[in-house]
Amino acid sequence: MSDEVKKSVPTKMVEDGQAYDGSTEDLLPHRKPFLFIDKLTYSSQERYEGEYTYGEDTWFFKGHFPDYPVVPGVILVESMAQCGGAGLVASGIVRNGLFFLVKINNVKFRAQVRPSDTVKMQITNTKVTRRAITQKGQAFVNGKLAAEGEFTCVLGSE
Repeated sequence: MSDEVKKSVPTKMVEDGQAYDGSTEDLLPHRKPFLFIDKLTYSSQERYEGEYTYGEDTWFFKGHFPDYPVVPGVILVESMAQCGGAGLVASGIVRNGLFFLVKINNVKFRAQVRPSDTVKMQITNTKVTRRAITQKGQAFVNGKLAAEGEFTCVLGSE
């Protein structure tokens, strides 16, 4: 973390290595039906873990695909980005959770995610500046890697 970022670090909401016990709505501006993290299960200054269960009645399954519902890849990327954003706020690296996804790289989809699957996400900070954060993420279903990639978000104004 740069000295510039360290000087402006707000108070942590959770101690390193711990889960966040509050609602993810406290960490992110996202709301249902576009909130794709149920809980933050681990947070440190460098790494976050979280999970989300895609319920059978999730809105996009009606059209993607009616006879064989699968979580869209872009939603898996969004889920990882939301997990990373929640971790940044919980760990105290940033003050608010208003992030704008501006770049994704090297994204690979390795397994399908179906209705009722719980996705466990692992996110690592690779670059943190005052205005932008780059993270690498992995999403697992039943212990199997389902998606991975790198994404960059810029911070919105408070």
